[in-house]
Amino acid sequence: MQVAEHRKGILAVALLVLVAAVFAQPAMPQDPMYHQFADGRSVLGIPNGLNVLSNLPFLLVGIAGCWVALGIRRRATPDNAWLAWPYLALFLGTALTTFGSAYYHLAPDNPRLVWDRLPMTLGFMGLLSAMIGERVGLRLGRVLLGPLLLLGLGSVWYWQATERLGRGDLRPYLLVQFGSLALVLLLLILYPARYTHTGYLWAAVAAYAAAKLLEAADHQVFAAGYQVSGHTLKHLAAAASVACIVRMLQVRTPVASGTLLPTQPAPVAGANH
Repeated sequence: MQVAEHRKGILAVALLVLVAAVFAQPAMPQDPMYHQFADGRSVLGIPNGLNVLSNLPFLLVGIAGCWVALGIRRRATPDNAWLAWPYLALFLGTALTTFGSAYYHLAPDNPRLVWDRLPMTLGFMGLLSAMIGERVGLRLGRVLLGPLLLLGLGSVWYWQATERLGRGDLRPYLLVQFGSLALVLLLLILYPARYTHTGYLWAAVAAYAAAKLLEAADHQVFAAGYQVSGHTLKHLAAAASVACIVRMLQVRTPVASGTLLPTQPAPVAGANH
């Protein structure tokens, strides 16, 4: 009990530090230069073609993830069945990002960027809720899922509203995106895994970190050969990140009991695990 309370205390302090660090900064409007992507070439008559078409992997991995999550819902125990919901939020958000991001990249500006960011918040908060449910407790994950999703969507609404008033403020959205991922990392470090194949989660984190680096180096990557931009590769790396989570759900088993999850087929006799 003392160990559990100690971990929760660390999480609480970390959350307070994150919130304080973000809101200690002045309001952050969207930089207009953000919309100036390196690769503006048309492909098949599509403006900014590669940045638009590179969103297709989000749709594929999102649909695959929803199918796997629904499998958990149909065949898991009553307690574990709840985990389907935050994962569905993650994968549905991923699939919807295909359309929001493609719409944005056809003619990048602030109003269109709203539709890119809204589904992404479903993914961030869905993953955070799933990790809380698996690592801290199912009851807490259930309680927080709805509020976290609303917080994510609200952060984009707040940014849009403040931009319209001429004093744009990205701080809540940045807290949702980077704060949620920081808490996921902390949960992975502080709490023991209840399922095998946690390595896929670490791979997902690494792939998303690579995606953010590629996004920041959009122009530098494109200038290296003028074939593909950092932002196009960012989409592919982010989709790979979600694909790692889909694969994790397909192959993992509970650590304690050794019983197979409903999404995993029975092992072949004599197979190593």
